Amino acid sequence: MQQIINFIIRYKNFLLYIFLMIISMTFTIQSHSYHQSRFFNSSNWLTGNILETSNNVSTYFGLDAENQKLLNENKRLRDLLFNMGETDTTALDSIQRRYTIATGRVIKNSFAQPRNYLTIDKGEKDSIKGDMGVITSKGILGIIENTSNHFATVQSILNERSNINAKIKNTDHFGSLVWDMKRYDVVQLIDIPRLVKLTVGDTIVTGGMSSIFPEGIPVGTIRKFDLNSSNSFYSIDVALFNDMTNIKNVYIVNNELREEIKELENQTRTDDQ
Repeated sequence: MQQIINFIIRYKNFLLYIFLMIISMTFTIQSHSYHQSRFFNSSNWLTGNILETSNNVSTYFGLDAENQKLLNENKRLRDLLFNMGETDTTALDSIQRRYTIATGRVIKNSFAQPRNYLTIDKGEKDSIKGDMGVITSKGILGIIENTSNHFATVQSILNERSNINAKIKNTDHFGSLVWDMKRYDVVQLIDIPRLVKLTVGDTIVTGGMSSIFPEGIPVGTIRKFDLNSSNSFYSIDVALFNDMTNIKNVYIVNNELREEIKELENQTRTDDQ
């Protein structure tokens, strides 16, 4: 209390000046309509800027929640898209779909090793299993390899053991998507016959010949192509749509009929032996 009294005594002239200035400004504003208008306009401007700044700060800290809403909406749309070819009915929400979608986030990513993997924040408790496909909003990413209760590892397409069915968009020319371990932004499409007409810039998508990925998921575009040593097939460099060094949000694709397909194929192989 004594410090407050000492402060007032020390700065009494300045405080008196401020007090008198406030009184004089109040009388001036109240007695002149022009000054009233200028004051309220300035007040509104200041209030508006404060509210705008506050809103921007609130929006920034709410981005994670908004991003999650967008992910959920994209998941629903992709779920519908992947199942469009499964039925002619429009009531897709009420039928058994072939593909279901889950969302996740990458918590670890490697792209400079011969065998690269990603770790995502979803696992067995989220119904994630091995051999599920993983994609992003831009295209294919890899395949689930191992799972724990809360996490899963993804074999990246940048892996020397990766081998995924792919094709040239709008054609039925299929091949295998592999990686030569040279560049993190380029993979190779092999086994495309030399009779196929290719053009740099053509789009490569998943072929749908496996039980993991739906047909038509983007992969990248043809960067260059050459005939292999036998001159029978092309070796095609594919520039990836995904920036493999900067992956965050992912979608996990589950083929609900995969086990049925595998069981039938295993039975067929057994019968042939």
